[in-house]
Amino acid sequence: MKFFVSCGKGLEYLLVDELLALGVAKATATVSGANVEGELIDAQRAVLWSRLASRVLWPIAEFDCPDELALYDGVAAIAWPQHLRSEHTLSVDAHVSGDAITHARYAAQRVKDAVVDTLRAQGLDRPSVDVDHPDVRINLSLRKGRATISIDLGGGPLHRRGWRQVQNDAPLKENLAAAVLMRGDWKNIHAQGGALLDPMCGSGTLLIEGALLAADVAPGLQRHGGQLPSHWLGLDPATWPALLDEAGQREAAGRAALKQVIFGSDIDPHAIRAARENAESAGVPAAICFGVIDVSALQPPPFARGTVVCNPPYDERLAADAALYRTLGNALQRTVPQWRASLLCGDAELAYATGLRASRKYQLFNGAIECVLIVCDPVGLPKQEGATPRELSEGATMVANRLRKNLRKFKAWRQREGVSCYRVYDADLPEYAAAIDVYTEEGGEVRSFLHVQEYAAPEEIPETDVRRRRNELLSAARGVFALPEVQVAMKSRERGKGGSKYGRFEQRGELLQVRESGALLQVNLFDYLDTGLFLDHRPLRRHMAQESRGKRFLNLFCYTGVASVQAAVAGADSTTSVDLSGTYLEWCASNLSLNGFAGAQHRLVQADALRWLEAEKNRYDVIFCDPPTFSNSARAEDFDIQREHVRLLRACVDRLTSEGVLYFSNNFRRFKLDVEAVAEFANCEDITAQTIPPDFQRKPRIHRGWRLPRTG
Repeated sequence: MKFFVSCGKGLEYLLVDELLALGVAKATATVSGANVEGELIDAQRAVLWSRLASRVLWPIAEFDCPDELALYDGVAAIAWPQHLRSEHTLSVDAHVSGDAITHARYAAQRVKDAVVDTLRAQGLDRPSVDVDHPDVRINLSLRKGRATISIDLGGGPLHRRGWRQVQNDAPLKENLAAAVLMRGDWKNIHAQGGALLDPMCGSGTLLIEGALLAADVAPGLQRHGGQLPSHWLGLDPATWPALLDEAGQREAAGRAALKQVIFGSDIDPHAIRAARENAESAGVPAAICFGVIDVSALQPPPFARGTVVCNPPYDERLAADAALYRTLGNALQRTVPQWRASLLCGDAELAYATGLRASRKYQLFNGAIECVLIVCDPVGLPKQEGATPRELSEGATMVANRLRKNLRKFKAWRQREGVSCYRVYDADLPEYAAAIDVYTEEGGEVRSFLHVQEYAAPEEIPETDVRRRRNELLSAARGVFALPEVQVAMKSRERGKGGSKYGRFEQRGELLQVRESGALLQVNLFDYLDTGLFLDHRPLRRHMAQESRGKRFLNLFCYTGVASVQAAVAGADSTTSVDLSGTYLEWCASNLSLNGFAGAQHRLVQADALRWLEAEKNRYDVIFCDPPTFSNSARAEDFDIQREHVRLLRACVDRLTSEGVLYFSNNFRRFKLDVEAVAEFANCEDITAQTIPPDFQRKPRIHRGWRLPRTG
């Protein structure tokens, strides 16, 4: 059977490793969870033992769900007497996306109504609702017009372990704390005789989870108190007691062997009081030594090796302070230079402020707050003979300050929209004329790359000044993002041999996987002038993808096929991608394959787009046309967008269905649309303002866009 285990965003790859270690047959990471293959006992074992999971969902039905009537009918068709009794209490959680049903609470209500009505129609009593502690918790997932009804085997959020008595203003979820400990390799370090330290422990979440992990205590033992987490009738009543018995034996042995090797401190005595109460509730007070200590006065524990874990303040409500992060970094280098550190920081800027050299960085989410987890092993920086810290020049400092300002400015928008590839600087300071784009690699380990494109300097600027400013710009960017040189792609507008516009590119053949609007995409930052992803078209692509659900999508001059992939991910019936370049079409095919799309439903056409259009017979519901300014390819007739655009747009509109729409875009700044000629066959709406994302507002002329439905 296949089931789903959810988790916080950023924990997916750790969760997969954990589930495989628990014995499931197969686990594959997906957004905020893992798709799992295994037996029902594997799912119950995950409820009891997973330290990272949020919920374990066992599906019992799946059906098409275009509207609320289909939702009700689909749920009513389930044989509910096989799943719960009338005396059971129930609750329904719902997660919906799409246009058909937009309110999760309403969807949950309709599911509950269908369950209750079905039982009553069979002469059974109406079950009661208990939203906090139901006997059976039902889960609805509605995505792309497809509904999945599952039983929540854990009966609710699994991060609630049952030991927390007191919490501070911004408590860390226990499953996120477990991830910090796992990235810090705490279990292995404890087995080798090492210690655990949290110098800003708050109410003690990291330390208590660390003690329970070291003692091999199943996180579900105290949560469920020996009771069944779900009274779903599909469970084997003998399975859970057997799992509890095994967990109890392991707990007894682990607690007996647990020594006082865990140390926690905080400047706030109220926090330490809360931490002690929580440790008492969890049954580990003897394993943890607490103290009221300012981090600047930290003293080293009597252990040569250990793990430092910490969740320093970063939420705006807690007034994140870069100086506090620097104090933390200095204290750790002074007291535990040979230890391993796993620090959950608010963002890359605060992580950089620690002054620690991270060997790995991971993107995690504490609730809705995007964080950066840095792993330093060891904490102490390797010393180089004669090396002295390099200070940024005055100009580089100005650039660094502007970059930090822009990161703060875009942070809320990026978190809200889920944007991981964006423009962070665009000649904000005229003398440092370049565009800097951030590309965040998709995967368990987060690596950020910078793509820097230098604008041509005026001829009167001496070359020495150009190079100095370029070096200052790069120093500032690498410093702010704490990146090595190999993760920065620099493209300078220099006159190369033969009159080329740019100098030599690196030929690294390094493809990165990034994510935009739910689609995995390959980009190449080093080998080509463009990366394979035009960031300024992000809003237009998202809009077209949503409009293409259940429709036929045509992508002309498709480049690497990003718009086609996102339309497919959004649920387009079919996509057709046309380009003259075989290289781009291969790239497009790779992007489609990366997202699980292939075959006749997703057609790739190598052809001159205009000639192909005028010979094509099929019709399309949504067409995207983003032509180059001009082309003199030997394989196609000469093309000039200003000269040919009316002919091109007419050919596009001729391929539209009666209700279809054409989206036309180009980046030729002197382009003038022949509105009068186009009006003969299409309505024309300038939508440029709606297609410029926040990170391109400084230069909104990056492109222009029009929406052209067929007239009549």
